[in-house]
This record gives sequence, structure tokens and C-alpha cells, in this order.
Amino acid sequence: MKVILLADIKSLGKRGDIKEVADGYARNYLIPKRLAQSADKGNLNIVEHEKFLKTKAEEKQLADATAVAEKLDNRTLIVKANVGEGGKLFGSVTTGDISSALAEQGINIDKRKIEISEPIKSVGSHQIAIKLHPQVQISITIEVKPQD
Repeated sequence: MKVILLADIKSLGKRGDIKEVADGYARNYLIPKRLAQSADKGNLNIVEHEKFLKTKAEEKQLADATAVAEKLDNRTLIVKANVGEGGKLFGSVTTGDISSALAEQGINIDKRKIEISEPIKSVGSHQIAIKLHPQVQISITIEVKPQD
């Protein structure tokens, strides 16, 4: 019997896959537990439509990430922090601080997408990476300055 998987099943496949399974396995386990549905013409059309919508959404996310990357290209971001003697910071500059500084400039980026290779604990220029999308990653310069 052909079924369309409604959930990821480790030994069988991923959501949206069309698989051939034993009739009893489908009728007694997969369908009652809502892990699969029969692969008739109507259900196949619904699955194809969902795949089409998912593809369109992924294309839009990639386009949005590329647009943000173009905005950030060759930009230096200034972050102000409390500084002690010798240019050492009280604490460090976090991804949240960087996200807030970007938001002030009108660019909203989730702090979880910002990657700092080593803690920023001194005044000066530092390179950080921002992973906007699995296919789009950009590097920007952070200029840490003393707070007035």
C-alpha cells in the first residue's frame, strides 16, 4: 500500500515522502497514529502543493538574507562599552549588544545568527561573522569604543 508520511519516521522516511509499505502496517499502525495517510490522488495533490509553497518560502528567505547581506557589506558597526584602565572592557561585548546596535541602524538580526569566534574584551576593531541563511554568511567589523 502506498502512503504519504505525515511525520519523520526513523526507519521509513521523512515527512512528505511517498512510501510503499505492507497493508497491515499502514492500516494498523501508521494511519491510526496519524503518521501517514493513503496516497490517493487528492492527497498527492495536497502534498505537491505543500512542497511548492515550501520551496517558494525558502526562495524568499534566501532573497531576504541576500538583501540584508548587501546592506551590511563593508560596514563598520560602532559599539560603545564601559572601559577600564588599559582599554579593557568591564565584561565583554555580546551578540545581544551587537544585535541591538544593528537594530538602532534599522537592521534586525537575531542574536543567535551572530557568531563571535572569541570574546570581545578590549577596545578596537574586531571581525565577527553573521550567518543569515545556510547559504549566506557575511563578515563585518565591530569597532568597540569607550562609552561617553
